[in-house]
Amino acid sequence: MSEYDIIRHPVATEKAVKLMEEENKMLLIVDLKSTKKEIKDAVEKAFNVKVKAVNTTVTPKGKKKAYVSLSSETPAIDVATELGLT
Repeated sequence: MSEYDIIRHPVATEKAVKLMEEENKMLLIVDLKSTKKEIKDAVEKAFNVKVKAVNTTVTPKGKKKAYVSLSSETPAIDVATELGLT
């Protein structure tokens, strides 16, 4: 799977923007079958950033959310700005 098969799209809600600003985390919708390791590798390759940790959860609608913690070297809000989210 390529990184674009794993990462479906970023989330741009108020909560997601708050996570970016305060905790340097990105909130992404990812493929349901992807593992944390695959998500980490895909994010690092697609956005050219360093990932510290990945937490995942499956929503009641059957979608998988990934909370991706970025290293302090790369602010998540800068990545979001490049993607046109903020």
